[in-house]
Amino acid sequence: MKKTMLCPLLLALGAATTMAFAADPAPQATSPTNPIGGKAAAAKPAAGQPRLISWEELVPKDWDPMKEFKGMDLSKLQDGDPRANDLLMKMQEVSNNAPTNPEMNGVEVKIPGFIVPLEESKGEVTEFLLVPYFGACIHTPPPPANQILHVRPRQGAKFRAMDTVWVTGKLQTLRNDSMMGVSGYHVTAESVTKYTGGAK
Repeated sequence: MKKTMLCPLLLALGAATTMAFAADPAPQATSPTNPIGGKAAAAKPAAGQPRLISWEELVPKDWDPMKEFKGMDLSKLQDGDPRANDLLMKMQEVSNNAPTNPEMNGVEVKIPGFIVPLEESKGEVTEFLLVPYFGACIHTPPPPANQILHVRPRQGAKFRAMDTVWVTGKLQTLRNDSMMGVSGYHVTAESVTKYTGGAK
């Protein structure tokens, strides 16, 4: 089996499936590697305030990324097996083409996540990907496109790779292909602030 890529990619797709189909998951505690915890609060934001969202809201409810891979026995795939390479390419294609949630287009949001820098200037990050879990795109294959935000802050942000932050700005369903992964969403960030474990 392609131990270095196939399993992590399958896990990333599986995580997206879990988020897409969990009807009402039990709340989870937040931690440095899981800043989003459980579902976002259902309360409407005050007038003029961004909507606090969870990553699962970015995934269309009817999307099943594992549909094409159900019933496969990955234990039969050995290193160097061309079928493993074919399967890896197919999984990557499904991940890169993951659909976005059209209801989120144009919504002013606030969302926590981890920074994957794309561009830096004078010690500040001027363009980055925001991802939902530690190590994504750097230590492991990127998550599905609907779990990656391409962020351009209005002002450079003094953060490093995998720092945990709050991003606030208008969400757009706009795809972007970077060397670190394909993003399904874009945010021109009004603010990028250090994650403190709460929404404020």
